[in-house]
Amino acid sequence: MISGQLALVTAALFTGAAIYVSAVEHPARMTLAPGPMLAEWKPAYKRGFAMQASLAIIGFVLGTWAYWETENWLWLVGGLALLAGWPYTLLVIMPTNKRLLATPIAAANAETAALIAKWAALHAVRTGLGVAATLLFLLASI
Repeated sequence: MISGQLALVTAALFTGAAIYVSAVEHPARMTLAPGPMLAEWKPAYKRGFAMQASLAIIGFVLGTWAYWETENWLWLVGGLALLAGWPYTLLVIMPTNKRLLATPIAAANAETAALIAKWAALHAVRTGLGVAATLLFLLASI
């Protein structure tokens, strides 16, 4: 069943990217002054959003396809875990994103740095959703 294996790979890619942001990119970003911190965050966010949003949709579709093939509910729940990042991002993270994106780099200050730190804490939930989806897909594969 190729759909399930592709779902697992997709979820693992999503999770790996999210862990990289949380464990490597964000801590490095936080060592910068507010202006450079924001200057790094803006393009990284835009590129990361495009990649992770695409992986979430692809993983959901593949997990759902695997569920239809096998009737194993773990595939569906794993797909839903990935897809849950969409409403979470739109409802919970997006207000912070909009404030950061609207802030001119020259106007970045301690409040900007605090918002970026808040963003990272909110992003950790997406990382958790990716871990959950990967584990569910792995269990379904066994």
